Amino acid sequence: MITLKEALKLSQEEIQNLKKELNERAKKESHLGAYIEQFLGKDLSQTCEGIPIAIKDNISVKGWELTCASKILQGYVAPYDASAIVNLKKNGFAPYGRTNMDEFAMGSSTATSYYGKTLNPLNPNKVPGGSSGGSAAAVASGLALASLGSDTGGSVRQPAAFCGCIGFKPSYGRVSRYGLASYSSSLDQIGVLTQNVEDAAILYDAIAGYDKMDSTSANIEFIKTAPQLNKNRKLKIAVIENYINDASEEVKKTLLKTIDMLKSYGHEIVYKHMLDCKYDIAAYYIIATAEASANLSRYDGVRYGRRSENIENLKDMYIKTRSEGFGEEVKRRILLGTFVLSSGYYDAYYIKAQKARAFIKAKYEEILKDCDLIFMPVTPTTAFDFNAKKSPIEVYLEDVYTISLNLAGLGGISVPVGKDKDGLNISAQFVCKSFEEQTLLDGALSLENIIKEGK
Repeated sequence: MITLKEALKLSQEEIQNLKKELNERAKKESHLGAYIEQFLGKDLSQTCEGIPIAIKDNISVKGWELTCASKILQGYVAPYDASAIVNLKKNGFAPYGRTNMDEFAMGSSTATSYYGKTLNPLNPNKVPGGSSGGSAAAVASGLALASLGSDTGGSVRQPAAFCGCIGFKPSYGRVSRYGLASYSSSLDQIGVLTQNVEDAAILYDAIAGYDKMDSTSANIEFIKTAPQLNKNRKLKIAVIENYINDASEEVKKTLLKTIDMLKSYGHEIVYKHMLDCKYDIAAYYIIATAEASANLSRYDGVRYGRRSENIENLKDMYIKTRSEGFGEEVKRRILLGTFVLSSGYYDAYYIKAQKARAFIKAKYEEILKDCDLIFMPVTPTTAFDFNAKKSPIEVYLEDVYTISLNLAGLGGISVPVGKDKDGLNISAQFVCKSFEEQTLLDGALSLENIIKEGK
């Protein structure tokens, strides 16, 4: 598959041929389930001319169905373009295909989708990660040049690490959330999944910037990153030692080898410690589920999508529509969120979680005051089996190294650095200060280059 940079040089006729080729490939490899259209036996959705970019099914594209991979939103058609889509179109890109996801972006495996599960292109018995598993699988399998996803607690970086592509989450506020279906408003961020770091910078440049339609958008100057990429820039990198030591043996071994390569290339390495990840997990799932319970209250059978039949009154309609429309994981998170916001528990859980969040953010800021980037794992293990009998808590722990970035509002990127004994991908994660994506991308490009030379 050609890169995004190469696609920018194509004529309109060549771009149309590329779209046809991608559509044919998607039909032939429908078993992968990267696109929702593959489950429905349809052609990939498209709207306009331009270089094709796959779009996660929770980002609004005018005239497309927008279902968040949920039964409750079946039949809902987006009436407008998300700001990220408007920006894409302005820069010569075009939405092309709806990628599968965990229902309402709640999951780490893309197995909670109403349509069915997405397979990992590296091994069909393994999960592709989530919730942007469809976006990652489409890029990793050559069914998309690049894709947009959303990242609430690692949902771009974790599937990118499982499938072996680049997953980049910008700082909170850098890319408009207008038109992104809300899961947890203070944590959600649109991100990009690409074949390489340069493509990530190109696509990020196309969607980033201030947006008056989004009250959380950062009204600060945005300078394009792709023209200024510098793989030779030497950086001071803080390695989070306790995170690496807590990862599986193969992940730990690969990351230690990567650190040595960064050192030999001229980067300054220092070792730091972060808080035990259990505080990140606790704070994240209290805040995320609390916000989800409020955000998902709008799906009640009155305004959006599907409504239950055989109803007797308004209360009956609410109960039946939501009971039939939401999957088990979504119901679980709504219940958790409603509980932590309820009378008597708000102070005990939600307020404490917000205090823990401020403490986690301060710890990151303390380390980044002295360093350019932070280096740590993306996931504690490589991709796990679909039939692995994991409890909800075990699944939540898959995001143990990614969620703290969302709590702190920082930018992060997942870069492939090796393989395990079964040929599954292992990635490293870089973290930057708020709005210093240029430094993040420079570091990631340097790492990508070091890994290529090492091979």
